[in-house]
Amino acid sequence: MFYGIIVRLYHFDDEKHHSPHLHVEYGDDSCVVDINSSKILKGSLSNRNIRLVDAWIEIHREELLADWNLAVKGEDIFKIKPLD
Repeated sequence: MFYGIIVRLYHFDDEKHHSPHLHVEYGDDSCVVDINSSKILKGSLSNRNIRLVDAWIEIHREELLADWNLAVKGEDIFKIKPLD
């Protein structure tokens, strides 16, 4: 979580979107964001918040992909530092 934005990875969550992705929430807004491209796959988020999420993904893409690979196997993931 950073700046009120909640980012989640779910275990065994590779059937619907088939690509590494994050679930992002801010208030009543929510979306699914592709980790590789930072594109919104589903839902919506304000431009300001999606730019923050994009920046965070860019900084932590390698860690996010490693966590994604663990999560889809049902294994524990590592916490990733939020934006400061």
